[in-house]
Amino acid sequence: MTQSIKEIKARLLDPQFHDPAYVSLLREDTRSGVKKLVEQYEKQQQKQQLLKDKYMEMSLFEQAAYAKGVRFIAGLDEVGRGPLAGPVVAAAVILPKDCQILGLNDSKQLSQKKRDDLFVEIHNHAIAIGMGVVTHEEIDQINIYQASRLAMKLALEDLAITPEYLLVDAMTIDTSIQQQSLIKGDARSISIAAASIIAKVYRDNLMADFHQTYPYYGFDKNAGYGTKDHLDGMRSHGICPIHRKTFAPVKQYL
Repeated sequence: MTQSIKEIKARLLDPQFHDPAYVSLLREDTRSGVKKLVEQYEKQQQKQQLLKDKYMEMSLFEQAAYAKGVRFIAGLDEVGRGPLAGPVVAAAVILPKDCQILGLNDSKQLSQKKRDDLFVEIHNHAIAIGMGVVTHEEIDQINIYQASRLAMKLALEDLAITPEYLLVDAMTIDTSIQQQSLIKGDARSISIAAASIIAKVYRDNLMADFHQTYPYYGFDKNAGYGTKDHLDGMRSHGICPIHRKTFAPVKQYL
């Protein structure tokens, strides 16, 4: 019996569906609705394959470490070097060896919804997650570069499990654990990408909370970066307690 288009659609949309022979039969179906469903299905399959290929490409540094006998690899990244206000936040993430979280990438390249979805998925799969937060006062005292390194060290120390190997985005940190620094690591390593997403979502939520206390600067939208609304807010209302006083645009309002 010929299946209805509704039945075919339900089957193709089933996440567990995998039957190439069935799809081949559908290609011979002359109904325009079926042709459209097959086309949509194949596009989705191609998209999934690209995500899998990207994931494999971004797993090469991890696989090289596993091949040397390493069990626990932590990816580390920080978020918030550039903003005029708020802390710098770092995350350390240890993913399972057999983990597959498709879509991991540099957090800046992802939509907010995708980041939020991956944030939950990373938390659901990670062996351990550590957070490091360095305040605006500390940033003013030791400079943003040293504050970023400190945030990463704090995130590492916050892990419930001590990793045996570190993949770090674009810097080295003070630790005896063997580490590898990767330029643009958040787009090259699944572990660093996971840390990038955790740190960004955490910091964005933190800045949205600060917006409730300091509503004149658009922290819920700009996360403390120097957008027009933020600069206009400083001109109209001066600075607030979480502004970084050593940053050039802020200094003029001291």
